[in-house]
Amino acid sequence: MKIYRVALLHALFSVNGGTAFVASPLSSSSSANILKTTTTTRIGATTANPPERVAPDAGYVPEWEDRAGLSPEEFMDSDMSKPDLSEMWECPLTLWDSEGIDLAAAQKQASKAPHCPLEIRATPTDNTLGATYFSRNKSSIRSSLLKHGAVWLRGFDLMKSVSGHRAMYEALDMQPCLDPLHSSGLRKFASERDALYEEVNKPSLRGHYIGLHCESTAKRTAAYAAFVCFQRATEGGGRFLVADGAAILADMDLEVLKRLYDRQIRISVSNLDIPPAFPPFVKEGIKGLVDAAVAPKFDMDLEMIYESDGKPGRLQAVECPERPINRHPVTGLPVWFNNAHNHARKLRDRRPCGVPEVGMTEVFYADTMDPLTLEDCAEIKRVSEKHITALSMEPGDVLLVDNYRALHGRDVFQGDRFHAVTWFTWDDNEEWRGDERRILEKNAMNKAINQMMDWLPKDFESDQS
Repeated sequence: MKIYRVALLHALFSVNGGTAFVASPLSSSSSANILKTTTTTRIGATTANPPERVAPDAGYVPEWEDRAGLSPEEFMDSDMSKPDLSEMWECPLTLWDSEGIDLAAAQKQASKAPHCPLEIRATPTDNTLGATYFSRNKSSIRSSLLKHGAVWLRGFDLMKSVSGHRAMYEALDMQPCLDPLHSSGLRKFASERDALYEEVNKPSLRGHYIGLHCESTAKRTAAYAAFVCFQRATEGGGRFLVADGAAILADMDLEVLKRLYDRQIRISVSNLDIPPAFPPFVKEGIKGLVDAAVAPKFDMDLEMIYESDGKPGRLQAVECPERPINRHPVTGLPVWFNNAHNHARKLRDRRPCGVPEVGMTEVFYADTMDPLTLEDCAEIKRVSEKHITALSMEPGDVLLVDNYRALHGRDVFQGDRFHAVTWFTWDDNEEWRGDERRILEKNAMNKAINQMMDWLPKDFESDQS
């Protein structure tokens, strides 16, 4: 998930000995209210009166089944007889095909796409087969993933452990790769030798709603993902969210879609607040330092811009312009392919948010660098949340995701939760995959930043609206 990428700036820079945010603990009662609230956010609230934070809706919310899992000692067990995958493939470069799209025709084409996600439920016989089930059904599962955009493997015993999860994806001949943001040092492995990253399970971020996004940057995008549940949230919440980028595109107001496509969007990924009274040469020096020393660690095409969101002295790292629609590299299907639902400040300020101010993002129209209007944000919210399936993932469940078709997120939760994810590169196209592999010597920063994140208070929310 992208919310960790910004912690590097906070770790490396401070102003006048202070930090870029102040933690504000949630009471147990307010945390409970977040979980219980499902009413639609009042998007029209004014900034003079800070808007109420309300958990977003979902189009479909399947019931829990209360299936048992394993103990942490058991589910973290790795098969030591298998080779170490630490030197996995680098995350492949993003495949863009977003120019010259006829929007009305694209919406008509996208409306015919099969439903996402497809559910495959294990039978007792399937469970007795273990990994053999996946090797026997590899062709149909892989084709279903391409057709539907996501496949929910539900009720399988095999994937209740790290070793079983690996056995599953190896039976499907999927090739692991790094997270798109691994080079930043903001990604934590659950089991490095099994190419398994921990999802956003940290107690400090359990009160944060993660909006819909593709696990991608303008530069790198994983081809596929396998999200696995080892332990559902012990005290409630924590549903995994998935939505079809084709369905979102098909259902969006054409006028809004055209405006976003024609003007393009840019996303700011982090903030560094410099005292406005600093002279220009000092500000430029800080900007140059950040640009040279920090930005390259994110392996993203970033531009350092002062005060793009109107706050005096604020330095923001902003991604390059991109169109919000892209054609799928294999099927050619046009889809909603961007992270605006997750990153728009007007949406984050109106839902549970546990990101420090240094990590508060914003989405801009690329041609003017004005933040998206409330009206356009409201339409993104409406159509995105209409098509969310809030999965009741339980131990052993896996969601296979085509990262160029489906978007994902996570609801707030209470207690302890352990989900994980493996990212995959192109296993049938060497040109798209490339020949880069991970350089292990770069891993020290990764571990250092994750230790810093573990020190954050268990529950806090942004209060900077």
